[in-house]
Amino acid sequence: MPDRIATFAVGGCYSSADIQTSLNVGNAGGVRLCLQPDGTVGRLVVMTSVPGIKQAKENPYHDRMEGSVLVYTGAGREGDQTLAGINKRLPHQLESDFPIYGFLQIGSRRNPNLGPKRWRFLGLLEYLRHYPETQFDVRRQLRRVWLFEFLIHSEPAAVDVSADRVLSASLLRAARERDRASAQDREVVATGVAAAPGPAGDAVEVEVVRTRLLSMPPERFEHLIKEVLLRTGFDRVAVTQYSQDGGIDVNAFAGTSMWPIRDLMIQIQAKRWLHTVGRKEVAELRGSLQPFARGAVVTTSHFSRAAITEAAEQGKNPITLVDGFSLAALIRSINLKLD
Repeated sequence: MPDRIATFAVGGCYSSADIQTSLNVGNAGGVRLCLQPDGTVGRLVVMTSVPGIKQAKENPYHDRMEGSVLVYTGAGREGDQTLAGINKRLPHQLESDFPIYGFLQIGSRRNPNLGPKRWRFLGLLEYLRHYPETQFDVRRQLRRVWLFEFLIHSEPAAVDVSADRVLSASLLRAARERDRASAQDREVVATGVAAAPGPAGDAVEVEVVRTRLLSMPPERFEHLIKEVLLRTGFDRVAVTQYSQDGGIDVNAFAGTSMWPIRDLMIQIQAKRWLHTVGRKEVAELRGSLQPFARGAVVTTSHFSRAAITEAAEQGKNPITLVDGFSLAALIRSINLKLD
């Protein structure tokens, strides 16, 4: 049995046995639990892996790290998932502030060069939200799954196991005070084509398009939005310089076929995300718009309830929101071929 590790360093690599012994959790599963004597959660460990380029293209639903957000898919490779068992304990962090440790697998156990220390410590995780979504399973059958989103805290750079509950509570209180995330920003309005009316084949085909969108590089996704705009009647469509766009990814003008609003400028933020677009992104886009321009956020994912409320706030320039399922259905309807 390995010696207990007193302090986990962010970026440090550890074995599964190190994690099990030092954090007093189980030795299997993507979510591992340590209970206190009274039966409440002492700590949780989330074990995740990011696929290689080929894997991601074949299955973009793998867990993802997008910036400082980890999107984690619940257990179950076939059929509909249920929110039960250990997964349903994750949202309880909102009530108890227990620590959630995040570890990323950096290589396969079949790689002899890595040895057993294949798990990199990401830092403590802050639960943000969870919601159901439609995806394909390993048999390419459309099904319902549960996604969990976490904010990765890479600071502090080291976590003392003996004081992790105190540290976690302090970290989470400060983060919530700083961000003031409302209950509406934790609630996701996820459409999902599996529940939409129409032939089952339509739902499958729309989801096929969405998987292709999720596997695109962000730059390619912006150019795809340009192509969709041109196909649907917009003129003078231009993609801004990548990473220097001030929050605007594509500029366009309503074409002559849209005669009541002809020449109206539309400024679009394109989010090739798996995680949820929240109120903050909508407000930031509004602040970046040119005078008299209209704004839109187009994403491959979903919007929080707070984002939808912010987009339609009275007295403010309205923002149009297009989620991943609506976008995929539009692309299919105009027969736009994807690379």
